[in-house]
Amino acid sequence: MQIKFCGFTRQDDVRDAVTLGVDALGFVFYPPSPRAVTGEQAKKLIAQVPAFVSVVALVVNMSDEALVKLAATTPFDVLQFHGDERAEDCQRLAGKVNKRWIKALRIDKQTQDLASIHAQINEYAHAGASSMLLDAYQQDAYGGTGHRFDWSLIPQHSSMPIILAGGLTPENVADTLNLPIYAVDVSGGIESSKGVKDFEKMRAFIDAVRLADSTINE
Repeated sequence: MQIKFCGFTRQDDVRDAVTLGVDALGFVFYPPSPRAVTGEQAKKLIAQVPAFVSVVALVVNMSDEALVKLAATTPFDVLQFHGDERAEDCQRLAGKVNKRWIKALRIDKQTQDLASIHAQINEYAHAGASSMLLDAYQQDAYGGTGHRFDWSLIPQHSSMPIILAGGLTPENVADTLNLPIYAVDVSGGIESSKGVKDFEKMRAFIDAVRLADSTINE
């Protein structure tokens, strides 16, 4: 199971997450978010990230011009589209900066079922996505809500790898190990306040995943 921590704003938190062994770090480039950073701020934070730890840039309905500028000034490995971007938008934007990309799909049980989720995943896979991130839907919020969706809506046989987000904590992440996913993504569940990571929560989260992983593989 791969682990991504998202929403970094402080150098100490980046250093601690890397020391603990996280696989990927997410940086939010969406000004309304309480975890948002500028390109210049992110550049300083990313300078501490060693090789083989992925840097993910989370963007929401970003314009072509803004994305090109971000990529020219801020080093990152993967784009995470977390807004209302259509499949063709994602592929076009990612192509402008020559980056691999993933798309966040916000799950709402009231309007979506397994068939519609499968169809959306297939659409983005066909457009060139590397993975699909499933998160909880909340009106007027693009992720980071701390809410959990109905995990029975995670497809068993997806056309591309699934990343699970939404409401994960050190206490419940072990419950995800039997789900058809390959990675978990957490932000609020490892924080003492928005944008401020908690070392003990980060350590407990990683320990819970690694322990559950080792138990399953025995």
